[in-house]
Amino acid sequence: MPPTGGARRKSLPIPPTHEDVHFPATDARNTPLVCEFMDTRSCGTTTALREAAGVVSMSTIAGLASNRGRNLLHLADQQPGGADLGVVVSNHADAPVLDAAADRDIPTVVVERRAEESRRDHERRVVAALDDYDIDVVCLDGYMRVLSEVFLDAMPTTLNVHPSLLPAFPGRNAHEQVLDAGVSVSGCTVHVVTNAVAEDGSVRTGDVDGGPIVTQESVPVFEDDTAATLKTRVRQDAEFEAYPRAIRQFAAGELDATTDGVSRADSDDAATFPARRLTGTTREDVLRYGENPHQDAAVYRDNTHAAASVVHADQLNPDAKALSYNNYNDADAALALVREFDDGPAAAVIKHTNPAGCATADTLADAYSDALSTDAKSAFGGIVALNRECDAETATRVADSFKEVVVAPGYTDDAVDVLTAKSNLRVLDVGTLDGTPAPVTETPLVGGRLVQERNTWAPTADDLEVVTKREPTAAEVETMLFAWRVLTHVKSNGILFAAGTETVGLGVGQVSRVDAVEIAAKKAERDANGKTADGAVMASDAFFPFPDGIAAAAEAGIEAVIQPGGSKNDDQVIEAANEHGMAMVFTGHRAFRHD
Repeated sequence: MPPTGGARRKSLPIPPTHEDVHFPATDARNTPLVCEFMDTRSCGTTTALREAAGVVSMSTIAGLASNRGRNLLHLADQQPGGADLGVVVSNHADAPVLDAAADRDIPTVVVERRAEESRRDHERRVVAALDDYDIDVVCLDGYMRVLSEVFLDAMPTTLNVHPSLLPAFPGRNAHEQVLDAGVSVSGCTVHVVTNAVAEDGSVRTGDVDGGPIVTQESVPVFEDDTAATLKTRVRQDAEFEAYPRAIRQFAAGELDATTDGVSRADSDDAATFPARRLTGTTREDVLRYGENPHQDAAVYRDNTHAAASVVHADQLNPDAKALSYNNYNDADAALALVREFDDGPAAAVIKHTNPAGCATADTLADAYSDALSTDAKSAFGGIVALNRECDAETATRVADSFKEVVVAPGYTDDAVDVLTAKSNLRVLDVGTLDGTPAPVTETPLVGGRLVQERNTWAPTADDLEVVTKREPTAAEVETMLFAWRVLTHVKSNGILFAAGTETVGLGVGQVSRVDAVEIAAKKAERDANGKTADGAVMASDAFFPFPDGIAAAAEAGIEAVIQPGGSKNDDQVIEAANEHGMAMVFTGHRAFRHD
């Protein structure tokens, strides 16, 4: 494990004089002059400011660059793992990295190679220039000098980032080599720098970029790429990801990188949440537009995914209008909902990824009709999903009003004839529903992604804790279990009314739980066809913070409630349920859904 303080270096027999080190001319900042041979903490640097604030740096980086040093500046800005860029050394007095580092209050040092000076003598002066800095790791970034054992043995671990996936395309002009080879993938490699200098001072070309590999990051190579476009993408998409990752692991003591090899403290065997996620998708299609007409969009295909998918589905009427961004999103949500039910026919109607209605029944046609009757008005222009092969009777009912997409694991020939006669209805055959969806879901953020386990938990009758004086009937328990499965696909705050195994009213995506109850009651009273909230079951995706939600449900006619429980006001909520003669059960699990 690398140390967290103090440089690992050998003493030089003849330390250089101050004249051996040259500093660039500066303006009023005078950062390099002020920091001559001094520890960064005495120079008012970022390190000092962090320490004054009580933030202890895990590692201090010495950066070597000959030009712009974009990776070094990125490390300085990101401070991965708490690592600080403590000093920047260049062999060119006019290197742009010097001014950029000074702007960040980072000390800079210039050690130019003198005429007729040997490689190793020059390196001795570079080592001497770093003698007063406590360095834990050295990072090269476009430092156009091949290093020998003089520098490498005196300094701590030295890393470099090379713009290709080593061992392919080492040395200079890596991007040109990549394009000439016609490969489809390039990227970058962070590796340990090893001695590539012969005893006579010449470079052993075969040893350049040959050190142990710490980490790599890939990028695709496009047909119209030039060396310039590929260079830009490798830097932004690969180097800016890989170099900070390597430093973060180093600072955390998770890896020990030496010229002999790289070892990590723990192997990455976390199948669900690995330390590094690698994904590969291929653009399936460019869409007409995104969520709104002014947004461009595309859909990408994951060929490793085996479960039923609307991206992989066969469209049985390919001449119909192409699927839109919203169609894909809604169809995916609809398919996920009907997959909840495998004991019998189930149907769901989705609008803006929320269920407008869902039901199970003895026949698929009846399941669809029961789902539609929850809120046929909102279902107009929605997405239909079925968990059984679509027959002609079900197809006729689906085609009776305007729908955008129907998704099913197969269709009879008669059903296809009925559905494809509707010019604006896209018919998707997703095949068998036997496959298992990916175990995690993810949500993109600016600058990252949220990844979590997929919510597959659903209670059984044995999981329900009765907390009221009245116990639920067997029929109410059956409805509770159905309602909970549908509820996990409702945006939070979510409230669902159900009777039997069909939805009656839904209050979705509200910031107040009592508002969600009141909306579900209003939808049941106003929009449900042949249904009523009287005698129905209410399901809530989170606890009731106050008894007002129970009062509103009782006013709508609700007689039984399933909810997680866990509020500090549970006693008041239970008392309210008892006052209204309700049965209430706790699941002990919440069912929030925010994406």
